Amino acid sequence: MAVEGDGCVALLDGLASPEDSSSLLEDLLMSMSRINRRTALKVCGSALAFPFDSRGYAKSPNETLNHASFGASGMALADIRSLTASPHLRLVAIADVDLNRTGEVKKLFPEVRVYQDYRELLAKEQDLDSVNVSTPDHMHGPITMQAMQQGLHVYTQKPLTQTIYEARQLSQVAAAKGIVSQMGIQIHSHPVHKSVVATIHDGAIGKVTEVHSWSGKQWGDRSPRPDRIDPVPDGLDWNGWLGVASERPYIAGWYHPGNWRKRLDFGTGTFGDMGCHILDPVFAALELTAPIEVRSEGGAPNAHSWGLDSVVRYNFPATPQTAETLSLTWYDGDRRPPREVTNLIGSRPLSDQGSIYIGTKGVLYSPYIAPPVLLPAEDFADYERPAPDGDNHYLQFVEACRGNGTTSTPFSYAGPLTEMVLLGCLATRFPATTLTWDALGLRVTNVQDANRFVRRNYRDEYQTVGL
Repeated sequence: MAVEGDGCVALLDGLASPEDSSSLLEDLLMSMSRINRRTALKVCGSALAFPFDSRGYAKSPNETLNHASFGASGMALADIRSLTASPHLRLVAIADVDLNRTGEVKKLFPEVRVYQDYRELLAKEQDLDSVNVSTPDHMHGPITMQAMQQGLHVYTQKPLTQTIYEARQLSQVAAAKGIVSQMGIQIHSHPVHKSVVATIHDGAIGKVTEVHSWSGKQWGDRSPRPDRIDPVPDGLDWNGWLGVASERPYIAGWYHPGNWRKRLDFGTGTFGDMGCHILDPVFAALELTAPIEVRSEGGAPNAHSWGLDSVVRYNFPATPQTAETLSLTWYDGDRRPPREVTNLIGSRPLSDQGSIYIGTKGVLYSPYIAPPVLLPAEDFADYERPAPDGDNHYLQFVEACRGNGTTSTPFSYAGPLTEMVLLGCLATRFPATTLTWDALGLRVTNVQDANRFVRRNYRDEYQTVGL
């Protein structure tokens, strides 16, 4: 339901999808009662004057985008601030299941229309061009898919989805519909990230044989779920917050607003939270494809929460940047690479997050969002390290939606990266077991039970076309 108040209307963090009614004829009929310049352009604009967007609507590169946000606080608010820094994007609506968390957006954008159900926003806001999806992980897939089914360009936070199947489907639909897409791994556009990729591609350390990456974050929990039921706060649509997930009682502080990252049904643990950031330059620099196999040797989840202290090892097929075999090992929480690996960076302190690339001609140490270091230092004294310029990740998206350039992490890139990370999350459910992965078939070939985690079942009211 839309919630009126203070000249605004209301928003969500919901789940599911109405029918796709984006055909040109339907839009024409819906526009009859409220025709304006923008609608007239969409319905009647000249193909000779403007390029067509994915919905077949005429689109001027000079137009301002009408934009909606799914999520209103935390990372969503950061995304809103960054996207609206462009003079060519106008925030017209938000959706958040917790109306208590919409106040700051309403102060910044007094005319914004606020919804508590994302489905209602998508059904009523017929003049949208683009959206950002900045909700808990379990809702990324359904909201992004419904927005794309309606022809909207999408900026979705990392991880792109909560399941491997959702990531594959979003990638395919974005490509089929010509959607402008971007995943929220903004460090991808940072000069430090670009420097790592360019240095590897320059052949500075030769063919890479192994990589070790880590994060000190601890988005997991060994404690059992509390055996209690708490009253749902006023202003929170608990059913909408659950979305695609199965029903369960509200427990204050256990899920909302922040601890959902730790929970199996809603987040993706430390690996899912930070893997798409830290493994992004690894994936790009080494031109990785899907892994052949994966094995977890760290902490396993319990009945409700992701584990702590993960150690996950992948094997990948060779690429032009790697030796014949490439192993990638991820560590989080209190786990770190072994001494023989950390010794390669000498007396330097190991950063809380980062990667070490081991090549046939040297080592690249890449602290997270800090300049990479080539070792042994004496071997690279005369090496001129590439120093590429950075870009604004958010404005890339805005301009691409306006027909100017492209994004750097479209779903064609972000989807496979997310699949790889989520396969590692899945592996933690089967400790000390090597899982062989059939990427084309989207299945584990040697442990049938693992395949029930490749895709999730949605609650009936949140069934989504394409998922």
